[in-house]
Amino acid sequence: MAEIRNPNAGATPVPWTRGNRLLGFDPGQRRLWIAGQRLHHGATGIALAGAGLIGLAARRFTPSRGAAAALTGLALTAHDWKDRSVWFRRGPQA
Repeated sequence: MAEIRNPNAGATPVPWTRGNRLLGFDPGQRRLWIAGQRLHHGATGIALAGAGLIGLAARRFTPSRGAAAALTGLALTAHDWKDRSVWFRRGPQA
């Protein structure tokens, strides 16, 4: 008779409480992981502010929509500024 093995035995524990390997979420800490990489809202803010400014420059956004995206991105970045040294560090950052 073949032995049944636990596929998760010896696996590295993940820091999130909900989700899978593609998308993980910890509602208690309000943290999000995409493909095992922690997503900081400071880095997201940089992307959002950049998209707003590029949209304005390319005249794809109305001034109010581009400004809203840029200001929201700025607010996200400012809120997470204290963690800027780890925004792009590889790994789950539990």
